[in-house]
Amino acid sequence: MSVRTQSSEQSAETVHRAGFACFVGRPNAGKSTLTNALVGQKVAITSNRPQTTRHTVRGIVHRPDAQLILVDTPGLHKPRTLLGERLNDVVRTTWAEVDVIGFCLPADQKIGPGDRFIAKELAGIKKTPKVAVVTKTDLVDSKTLAEQLIAIDQLGKELGFEWAEIVPVSAVGDKQVELLADLLVPLLPEGPALYPEGDLTDEPEQVMVAELIREAALEGVRDELPHSIAVVVEEMLPREDRPAERPLLDIHANVYIERPSQKGIIIGPKGKRLKEVGIKSRKQIEALLGTPVFLDLHVKVAKDWQRDPKQLRKLGF
Repeated sequence: MSVRTQSSEQSAETVHRAGFACFVGRPNAGKSTLTNALVGQKVAITSNRPQTTRHTVRGIVHRPDAQLILVDTPGLHKPRTLLGERLNDVVRTTWAEVDVIGFCLPADQKIGPGDRFIAKELAGIKKTPKVAVVTKTDLVDSKTLAEQLIAIDQLGKELGFEWAEIVPVSAVGDKQVELLADLLVPLLPEGPALYPEGDLTDEPEQVMVAELIREAALEGVRDELPHSIAVVVEEMLPREDRPAERPLLDIHANVYIERPSQKGIIIGPKGKRLKEVGIKSRKQIEALLGTPVFLDLHVKVAKDWQRDPKQLRKLGF
């Protein structure tokens, strides 16, 4: 088993490589946080509740010798709804199309049935190299980390495959994140860059704005409405009659919930919670778009949208 740490030797190749990597793992294994740490800017929605990533957000890591495009899939899980099944289909399709798969396993949790479920699925994808990424190493001591590394090595052997690399990282402490990129790059095919230099993600801005609003809306209602929130940005338009040096972007967005009874939860007493959602997400959106924003939020009911194919389509799934 080769576990990599920062002192590993660099290769002397000068070919340019470009390709796709995706991080997989149980919900909340640190996939989105890792994507953001690698790209160096917030592109994937992060929240400490499972199942917040629904879109394939691609983060793009530009390096002189390579371009690494990160495809962020939803967490694979045993589906209970039509939405759940669609998410799992998205995951399997993505795995078959990428150049390398990073399997995120948190250092502070023993390997469980959820991890085995994913590892078994991975074992079935023969050609794609698999890198085990041990996340959240800042939360454990070296003995616990060593035990986890051995357990992960064993897991591969049990299922009949060899990890291309096993890398411990802490995205929060920024430990070994660069090293992870160094190890993923040689597994990519040779070729020119696939995206222009400045691009960090190819998600349409409207989708990213909707994700930021959704993330802010989830903050306060963690336990009550985990998956019942969807956000659709209806329009984003520059305000007319504004002087060039003082632009303002008008954003109109709807926050959809499944039942009328959930409306009060999102809006909060005297509209306080919705106001907080607006303030918080507006700051993030302004940072993302680099322009002042006027955000107009409305809460609407889309009855049982997670189980209704028509509604799912309308809400972009």
